[in-house]
Amino acid sequence: MKNLFIALLFMFVSCVAAQDTTKFSDKALSDRLVTLEGESISFSEILKKYKGKKVVIEVWASWCSDCIKGMPKLKELQNEYNQDIVYLFLSLDKTQKSWKKGIEKYNVRGEHYYLQSGWKGDFCASIDLDWIPRYMVVAPSGTIELFKATVANDEKFEAAIRK
Repeated sequence: MKNLFIALLFMFVSCVAAQDTTKFSDKALSDRLVTLEGESISFSEILKKYKGKKVVIEVWASWCSDCIKGMPKLKELQNEYNQDIVYLFLSLDKTQKSWKKGIEKYNVRGEHYYLQSGWKGDFCASIDLDWIPRYMVVAPSGTIELFKATVANDEKFEAAIRK
């Protein structure tokens, strides 16, 4: 029994250690999103557009009450830290119509893309998405500075933006 526990513990630690939280997986990078104009674009192409800038990512949906509750704090951060920072919103709304309505209704300022592959798609699966909102911060170098925050007032989230 002791050996089984040790083996299971080793497998768990190996799996956790295997995930690199400083870069996006090839699957995440190749996942296709939709622009506001209805064009398909890979996540890799999106990141290339903002190369050399800090990128704050929020995975959200207009139906998500926690996402909406976090908007005032995020807008406060946008007002305070907006120099050379791109705010990237990736939507998990059920339809593109509801996504666009949500942007307008909640006055969400930033760059917008629709995750057409949904919650179980390659992007969300590769970041182990288990809750929204999900905040991430990507450094100008392209490495992920903050892999996971689920509230906009998370101290680590603000520190990563400020850095």
